[in-house]
Amino acid sequence: MIVRLATPADKHYAETITTEMEESAKARGTGIAKRSPAYIEQKMDEGKAVIATTQDGTWVGFCYIEAWEHDKYVANSGLIVSPQFRKTGVATEIKRKIFALSREKYPHAKIFGLTTGLAVMKINSDLGYEPVTYSELTTDEEFWKGCRSCVNYEILMSKDRKNCMCTAMLFDPVEVAEKQKQLAQTVVTPEGKLEQQNERRQFKGNLKLFERWVRFKQFVLLRSFRKKDGGSDSSSEPRKSLLSMLFFW
Repeated sequence: MIVRLATPADKHYAETITTEMEESAKARGTGIAKRSPAYIEQKMDEGKAVIATTQDGTWVGFCYIEAWEHDKYVANSGLIVSPQFRKTGVATEIKRKIFALSREKYPHAKIFGLTTGLAVMKINSDLGYEPVTYSELTTDEEFWKGCRSCVNYEILMSKDRKNCMCTAMLFDPVEVAEKQKQLAQTVVTPEGKLEQQNERRQFKGNLKLFERWVRFKQFVLLRSFRKKDGGSDSSSEPRKSLLSMLFFW
Protein backbone atom coordinates (compact mmCIF):
# COMPACT_ATOMS: atom_id res chain seq x y z
CA MET A 1 0.00 0.00 0.00
CA ILE A 2 1.13 3.54 -0.78
CA VAL A 3 0.45 6.37 1.70
CA ARG A 4 1.10 9.77 0.13
CA LEU A 5 0.00 13.37 -0.30
CA ALA A 6 -3.34 13.55 -2.12
CA THR A 7 -3.33 15.58 -5.37
CA PRO A 8 -5.99 16.88 -7.80
CA ALA A 9 -5.45 13.67 -9.79
CA ASP A 10 -7.13 11.79 -6.91
CA LYS A 11 -10.47 13.58 -7.20
CA HIS A 12 -12.15 10.51 -8.70
CA TYR A 13 -11.92 8.92 -5.23
CA ALA A 14 -13.87 11.75 -3.55
CA GLU A 15 -17.35 10.22 -3.77
CA THR A 16 -16.10 6.82 -2.58
CA ILE A 17 -14.44 8.51 0.41
CA THR A 18 -17.52 10.49 1.50
CA THR A 19 -19.79 7.45 1.08
CA GLU A 20 -17.52 5.33 3.27
CA MET A 21 -17.33 8.11 5.88
CA GLU A 22 -21.12 8.14 6.16
CA GLU A 23 -21.48 4.35 6.24
CA SER A 24 -18.75 3.99 8.85
CA ALA A 25 -20.36 6.63 11.10
CA LYS A 26 -23.70 4.80 10.91
CA ALA A 27 -22.09 1.47 11.75
CA ARG A 28 -20.29 2.89 14.80
CA GLY A 29 -23.24 4.89 16.03
CA THR A 30 -21.12 8.05 16.16
CA GLY A 31 -20.53 10.83 13.69
CA ILE A 32 -17.83 12.14 11.43
CA ALA A 33 -18.70 15.63 10.23
CA LYS A 34 -20.51 15.16 6.93
CA ARG A 35 -18.50 16.41 3.98
CA SER A 36 -19.40 16.62 0.31
CA PRO A 37 -17.23 15.20 -2.50
CA ALA A 38 -16.57 18.83 -3.53
CA TYR A 39 -15.12 19.59 -0.08
CA ILE A 40 -12.81 16.55 -0.28
CA GLU A 41 -11.73 17.66 -3.75
CA GLN A 42 -10.94 21.11 -2.36
CA LYS A 43 -8.61 19.58 0.24
CA MET A 44 -6.83 17.69 -2.53
CA ASP A 45 -6.42 20.92 -4.51
CA GLU A 46 -4.98 22.67 -1.45
CA GLY A 47 -2.49 19.90 -0.70
CA LYS A 48 -4.10 19.35 2.71
CA ALA A 49 -4.93 15.67 2.51
CA VAL A 50 -3.27 12.26 2.64
CA ILE A 51 -4.50 9.26 0.71
CA ALA A 52 -3.61 5.57 0.75
CA THR A 53 -4.00 3.28 -2.27
CA THR A 54 -2.80 -0.12 -3.44
CA GLN A 55 -0.22 -0.48 -6.18
CA ASP A 56 -3.02 -1.00 -8.72
CA GLY A 57 -4.90 2.13 -7.63
CA THR A 58 -7.55 0.71 -5.30
CA TRP A 59 -8.57 3.25 -2.66
CA VAL A 60 -7.49 2.27 0.87
CA GLY A 61 -7.77 5.28 3.20
CA PHE A 62 -7.88 9.05 3.61
CA CYS A 63 -7.49 11.96 6.04
CA TYR A 64 -7.43 15.75 5.67
CA ILE A 65 -6.39 18.91 7.51
CA GLU A 66 -8.66 21.69 8.78
CA ALA A 67 -7.41 24.92 10.38
CA TRP A 68 -9.33 27.06 12.89
CA GLU A 69 -9.01 30.45 14.60
CA HIS A 70 -6.60 31.92 12.04
CA ASP A 71 -4.42 28.78 12.00
CA LYS A 72 -4.04 28.72 15.78
CA TYR A 73 -5.60 25.23 15.91
CA VAL A 74 -5.40 22.38 13.41
CA ALA A 75 -7.43 19.18 13.26
CA ASN A 76 -6.60 16.02 11.33
CA SER A 77 -10.14 15.17 10.30
CA GLY A 78 -12.11 12.48 8.54
CA LEU A 79 -9.72 9.58 9.05
CA ILE A 80 -11.29 6.68 7.17
CA VAL A 81 -10.05 3.30 5.96
CA SER A 82 -11.83 0.98 3.56
CA PRO A 83 -13.29 -1.99 5.51
CA GLN A 84 -11.22 -4.58 3.64
CA PHE A 85 -7.98 -2.87 4.67
CA ARG A 86 -8.71 -2.27 8.34
CA LYS A 87 -6.44 -3.80 11.01
CA THR A 88 -3.50 -3.72 8.59
CA GLY A 89 -1.70 -0.78 10.24
CA VAL A 90 -2.51 1.60 7.39
CA ALA A 91 -4.50 3.92 9.70
CA THR A 92 -1.35 4.47 11.75
CA GLU A 93 0.65 5.31 8.64
CA ILE A 94 -2.02 7.75 7.44
CA LYS A 95 -2.09 9.46 10.86
CA ARG A 96 1.68 9.78 10.92
CA LYS A 97 1.73 11.24 7.41
CA ILE A 98 -1.07 13.75 8.04
CA PHE A 99 0.50 14.73 11.36
CA ALA A 100 3.84 15.41 9.65
CA LEU A 101 2.05 17.42 6.96
CA SER A 102 0.23 19.45 9.62
CA ARG A 103 3.51 20.21 11.41
CA GLU A 104 5.06 21.28 8.11
CA LYS A 105 2.20 23.57 7.07
CA TYR A 106 1.31 24.87 10.55
CA PRO A 107 4.47 24.57 12.71
CA HIS A 108 3.09 26.79 15.49
CA ALA A 109 -0.46 25.41 15.62
CA LYS A 110 -1.94 23.20 18.31
CA ILE A 111 -3.10 19.96 16.71
CA PHE A 112 -6.20 18.41 18.27
CA GLY A 113 -8.75 15.70 17.78
CA LEU A 114 -11.98 14.28 19.17
CA THR A 115 -12.46 10.52 18.99
CA THR A 116 -14.22 7.57 20.61
CA GLY A 117 -11.76 5.09 19.10
CA LEU A 118 -9.18 3.68 21.51
CA ALA A 119 -6.94 2.66 18.60
CA VAL A 120 -6.86 6.28 17.41
CA MET A 121 -6.15 7.47 20.96
CA LYS A 122 -3.16 5.11 21.09
CA ILE A 123 -1.84 6.43 17.75
CA ASN A 124 -2.33 10.02 18.92
CA SER A 125 -0.50 9.28 22.15
CA ASP A 126 2.46 7.85 20.25
CA LEU A 127 2.58 11.07 18.20
CA GLY A 128 2.72 13.24 21.34
CA TYR A 129 -0.96 14.09 21.88
CA GLU A 130 -2.29 14.17 25.43
CA PRO A 131 -5.84 13.98 26.81
CA VAL A 132 -7.27 17.42 27.57
CA THR A 133 -10.56 19.02 28.56
CA TYR A 134 -12.81 20.44 25.86
CA SER A 135 -11.98 23.94 27.09
CA GLU A 136 -8.47 23.55 25.61
CA LEU A 137 -9.84 23.05 22.08
CA THR A 138 -10.82 25.64 19.50
CA THR A 139 -13.85 27.83 20.19
CA ASP A 140 -14.52 28.28 16.46
CA GLU A 141 -18.25 27.77 15.87
CA GLU A 142 -17.62 26.26 12.43
CA PHE A 143 -15.74 23.38 14.01
CA TRP A 144 -18.49 22.59 16.50
CA LYS A 145 -21.13 22.74 13.78
CA GLY A 146 -19.48 19.60 12.41
CA CYS A 147 -20.74 17.70 15.46
CA ARG A 148 -24.37 18.25 14.45
CA SER A 149 -24.35 15.10 12.31
CA CYS A 150 -23.32 12.95 15.29
CA VAL A 151 -25.94 10.92 17.17
CA ASN A 152 -24.43 12.19 20.42
CA TYR A 153 -24.87 15.87 19.57
CA GLU A 154 -27.65 16.29 22.15
CA ILE A 155 -25.34 14.98 24.87
CA LEU A 156 -22.65 17.48 23.81
CA MET A 157 -25.10 20.39 23.97
CA SER A 158 -26.61 19.22 27.26
CA LYS A 159 -23.09 19.52 28.71
CA ASP A 160 -22.63 23.03 27.28
CA ARG A 161 -19.94 21.66 24.93
CA LYS A 162 -17.73 20.86 27.93
CA ASN A 163 -17.90 17.08 27.60
CA CYS A 164 -19.25 14.30 25.41
CA MET A 165 -18.66 10.68 24.40
CA CYS A 166 -15.49 11.63 22.51
CA THR A 167 -12.14 12.08 24.22
CA ALA A 168 -10.29 15.30 23.40
CA MET A 169 -6.56 15.05 22.66
CA LEU A 170 -4.08 17.82 21.93
CA PHE A 171 -0.52 18.22 20.62
CA ASP A 172 0.91 21.53 21.83
CA PRO A 173 4.24 22.32 20.10
CA VAL A 174 5.23 24.80 22.82
CA GLU A 175 4.61 22.29 25.59
CA VAL A 176 6.40 19.52 23.68
CA ALA A 177 9.43 21.77 23.13
CA GLU A 178 9.50 22.58 26.85
CA LYS A 179 9.36 18.89 27.75
CA GLN A 180 12.23 18.14 25.38
CA LYS A 181 14.22 20.94 26.97
CA GLN A 182 13.52 19.56 30.44
CA LEU A 183 14.41 16.05 29.31
CA ALA A 184 17.76 17.29 28.03
CA GLN A 185 18.40 18.77 31.48
CA THR A 186 17.30 15.67 33.37
CA VAL A 187 20.06 14.05 35.39
CA VAL A 188 20.34 10.90 37.46
CA THR A 189 21.14 11.65 41.11
CA PRO A 190 23.53 9.48 43.17
CA GLU A 191 20.43 7.89 44.69
CA GLY A 192 19.28 6.82 41.22
CA LYS A 193 16.38 9.28 41.04
CA LEU A 194 15.48 11.31 37.96
CA GLU A 195 15.12 15.04 38.45
CA GLN A 196 12.84 17.46 36.53
CA GLN A 197 10.43 14.82 35.33
CA ASN A 198 7.20 16.13 33.83
CA GLU A 199 4.22 13.91 34.55
CA ARG A 200 1.39 16.17 33.33
CA ARG A 201 -1.49 14.23 31.80
CA GLN A 202 0.73 11.31 30.69
CA PHE A 203 -1.02 7.98 30.18
CA LYS A 204 1.50 6.14 27.98
CA GLY A 205 2.02 2.66 29.30
CA ASN A 206 -1.36 2.80 31.09
CA LEU A 207 -3.64 2.32 28.09
CA LYS A 208 -5.76 -0.34 29.82
CA LEU A 209 -6.44 2.03 32.70
CA PHE A 210 -7.22 4.83 30.27
CA GLU A 211 -9.57 2.53 28.32
CA ARG A 212 -11.54 1.84 31.48
CA TRP A 213 -11.70 5.53 32.29
CA VAL A 214 -13.08 6.27 28.79
CA ARG A 215 -15.73 3.59 29.09
CA PHE A 216 -16.70 4.77 32.56
CA LYS A 217 -17.00 8.37 31.35
CA GLN A 218 -19.24 7.29 28.47
CA PHE A 219 -21.40 5.22 30.83
CA VAL A 220 -21.89 8.15 33.19
CA LEU A 221 -22.68 10.56 30.34
CA LEU A 222 -25.27 8.25 28.82
CA ARG A 223 -26.80 7.53 32.23
CA SER A 224 -27.13 11.19 33.19
CA PHE A 225 -28.46 12.16 29.74
CA ARG A 226 -31.13 9.46 29.78
CA LYS A 227 -32.18 10.51 33.27
CA LYS A 228 -32.41 14.16 32.20
CA ASP A 229 -34.36 13.11 29.11
CA GLY A 230 -36.99 11.43 31.28
CA GLY A 231 -35.73 7.86 30.98
CA SER A 232 -35.69 5.42 33.84
CA ASP A 233 -32.81 5.70 36.28
CA SER A 234 -31.44 2.26 37.11
CA SER A 235 -29.75 1.20 40.29
CA SER A 236 -26.44 2.73 41.25
CA GLU A 237 -24.87 -0.74 41.45
CA PRO A 238 -23.48 -0.69 37.85
CA ARG A 239 -21.77 2.60 38.59
CA LYS A 240 -20.29 1.24 41.83
CA SER A 241 -19.07 -1.83 39.95
CA LEU A 242 -17.36 0.29 37.30
CA LEU A 243 -15.81 2.52 39.92
CA SER A 244 -14.44 -0.51 41.73
CA MET A 245 -12.98 -1.86 38.49
CA LEU A 246 -11.49 1.52 37.61
CA PHE A 247 -9.70 1.97 40.92
CA PHE A 248 -8.65 -1.68 41.04
CA TRP A 249 -6.69 -1.08 37.84
